[in-house]
Amino acid sequence: MTLTKSALAAVLLASVALPAFAEGELNIYSSRHYDTDEKLYSDFTEQTGITINRIEGKADELLARMQAEGANSPADVLITVDTSRLSRAKNMGLLQSVDSDILEERIPANLQDNENDWFGFSQRARIIFYAKDTVDSPPVTYLDLADPALKGKVCIRSSSNEYNQTLLAAIVTHHGEEKATEWAQGVVGNMARSPQGGDTDQLRGLVSGECEIAVSNSYYFARALRTDVDGVSTEIDKIGWIFPDQDGNGAHMNLSGAGVAANAPNRENAVKFLEYLSSDSAQVYFSSGNDEFPAVKGVALAESVAKLGEFKADEVNLSDVAQNIPTAQKIFDVVGWK
Repeated sequence: MTLTKSALAAVLLASVALPAFAEGELNIYSSRHYDTDEKLYSDFTEQTGITINRIEGKADELLARMQAEGANSPADVLITVDTSRLSRAKNMGLLQSVDSDILEERIPANLQDNENDWFGFSQRARIIFYAKDTVDSPPVTYLDLADPALKGKVCIRSSSNEYNQTLLAAIVTHHGEEKATEWAQGVVGNMARSPQGGDTDQLRGLVSGECEIAVSNSYYFARALRTDVDGVSTEIDKIGWIFPDQDGNGAHMNLSGAGVAANAPNRENAVKFLEYLSSDSAQVYFSSGNDEFPAVKGVALAESVAKLGEFKADEVNLSDVAQNIPTAQKIFDVVGWK
């Protein structure tokens, strides 16, 4: 029998056994794939004495695993990227509400679920990049990306990408389904190529001249400022950036967040961990370790992140935006956004 790559990954993931439950342990299921997060876990253990057992995998595989494990799941905390995945986990019944004065005080209301099933702990601005040599007047709003003048010039990821799903859901929230459909259709007409690759590949498209406008999350570019990213860093002076909608709603923000698993055997430790993620020390590390914006206001930014400049962020309630993700997916299908 031949397994597909995704099926093989699921089998390997399922074959990893977690240690038995214990009072001083915490079982984390995480789809964050950053080596720099190791410091978050080790610092928490140093501060609390709680041992962390971690299972890492793709978000969809982790959600499927938790669903299959049901009431016997050892998962205490789910960590994943983007509002769309957090919302899906909630809708699948995989998370539980958390009543924490610390989280309520530290995490802005728009960055947490309306029923406290999940909380955002770091942010990434979804912004517009452009080729300085060829673009004199870059688009300044998301809606500008549909301008026919940009035909054949835009690089952007596929409709299956969670960042794009949440961006379109936010446009539905702000402008309504009809306007959002017109926008998505316009962007499809302006694509320089069929959607391909990740956010870094959209930036590479600017450097190579394949496109003149690109959409990417901020931390991919900030990472290229801080360290060597192939195909971007050596030519990074050719790339300009715009935080969209500064005279309107503000730049759209994607989340990385977490929630306590519905059947967490170590619930108290799980809540402690979420509260730790909202601490200044952890929030600073999200920025310095992975070039993200902290969720907690006033926390110092890494130099690479600060270089992007100050901007107005969209403060729409992302829990409300999550309700429009199914509509966004329908729109993508209607307009043929691959």
